[in-house]
Amino acid sequence: MGDIIVLRIGLFLLTNLAVMLVAGVVLSLLGVGNYRTANGLDLSSMLVFCAVFGFVGSFISLFLSKWMAKRSMGVQLIEQPRNADEQWLVDTVTKLSQKAGIKTPEIGVFAAQESNAFATGWNRNAALVAVSLGLLQRFERDEVEAVLAHEIGHVANGDMITLSLIQGVVNTFVMFFARIIGDFVDRVLLKNESGRGFGFMIATMVAEVVLGILASMIVAAFSRYREYRADHAGATLADRGAMIRALQRLQAESNAGVESPLPSSMRAFGISGGVRNLFASHPPLEARIQALRDNA
Repeated sequence: MGDIIVLRIGLFLLTNLAVMLVAGVVLSLLGVGNYRTANGLDLSSMLVFCAVFGFVGSFISLFLSKWMAKRSMGVQLIEQPRNADEQWLVDTVTKLSQKAGIKTPEIGVFAAQESNAFATGWNRNAALVAVSLGLLQRFERDEVEAVLAHEIGHVANGDMITLSLIQGVVNTFVMFFARIIGDFVDRVLLKNESGRGFGFMIATMVAEVVLGILASMIVAAFSRYREYRADHAGATLADRGAMIRALQRLQAESNAGVESPLPSSMRAFGISGGVRNLFASHPPLEARIQALRDNA
């Protein structure tokens, strides 16, 4: 566990370093300099600055998502099936991908006893679908197929790229309005005419935290919406009854207090951890089950 934590910290730092380097290059190419002037904020330059950092961060995370998932979760890719179970897994994902009209994703398993699965990748034809050993061992095959169809649904619906676009827009406006608040605090409340004091930096950081928390509701709302769509894909590409039974199994494990090993950003079919509010990335399992029954 300690090695995994160190690896995730390293990947986080690597991602942020990449963001700083790429954003710096893009800003230089666009000719965007300091957006804080003696006369106040240059809003046009500041909007470009915030958009570059907002979208660069989001898209670098997207482009690195598959590589990071493999390493942080210890995913073992199935390149040549070694047994009947792996052959069935490959055949099933291939069949579902063809039905969904996408290229077959990379297929992998990760060593976790919790029932879980996820899909990631920067586009619908260059994705990764991985399932836990626990899910393969405890779920019936038709239920595993429904879970895989759910993940294929995420890929086919373009959820990863759409979520990155939404995150980029959210990042941009959080940074933009946080700096307007920071400038207001520094110039108006603290009477710093230059607008370059510590008040600006502190107020901006506080505003980014507060606005970021509020803006996360937007991202979470889309995340919940995409889960319903992926459940529908699981029911359509595989079997509705199996999709419902798979969710019921997850519900039983959730009620038993089984925790997901996945970071929240990678949970696709994963359990939401019991959070049932506006910040939850997943709808309650009972709501997902009811939605499938209502659309039968």
